[in-house]
Amino acid sequence: MSATSPLIDELVQELGKLPGIGRKTASRLAYHVLDAPEEDVEKLAQALLAAKHGIHLCSVCCNFTENEICDICANPKRDRTTVCVVESPRDLAAMERMHEYKGLYQVLHGVISPMQGLGPENLKLREFLQRLQEHPEIQEVILATNPSVEGEATALYLARLIRPSGIKCTRIAHGLPMGSDIEYADEVTLAKALSGRQAI
Repeated sequence: MSATSPLIDELVQELGKLPGIGRKTASRLAYHVLDAPEEDVEKLAQALLAAKHGIHLCSVCCNFTENEICDICANPKRDRTTVCVVESPRDLAAMERMHEYKGLYQVLHGVISPMQGLGPENLKLREFLQRLQEHPEIQEVILATNPSVEGEATALYLARLIRPSGIKCTRIAHGLPMGSDIEYADEVTLAKALSGRQAI
């Protein structure tokens, strides 16, 4: 027999499905929701539903947007000769926080991962390759997938697909973060830092 209500158990179970939320955190969130004023809970529920129903993929870059085309693709001031390929809308948001990159994006919504049963057909690759064909102004593709085994495999796969088009294909550098010590870096990070060295 459960010490809590089945409704609380169900709420905890659903919250626990969110990424990075364990059972303890899910339980804490569930009790927070129950203690909150009803209007706050209704606002949360409405915001969740509004986002789920109102957000879709940009018809150009596959980023999340409320419009047919996202604000970045619609911005005439962006450099249309460069496209940065990222794994997810979260990665795009991280790149934008830099305020350094002025080009456009392509969001793959995943990486090639045979272990998880994800192949090229599960990514937004067809849309991207069609975009490259339809926009001859694109001169460079920056592959900004994560420095994981899957991210590297996806970047290599994309590079092979793009190379015959004559479009310049580059990979973001991976290496030692600022403020870190070489003695604590793993071998892969050190190797990437060494291979990505630049003249000064």
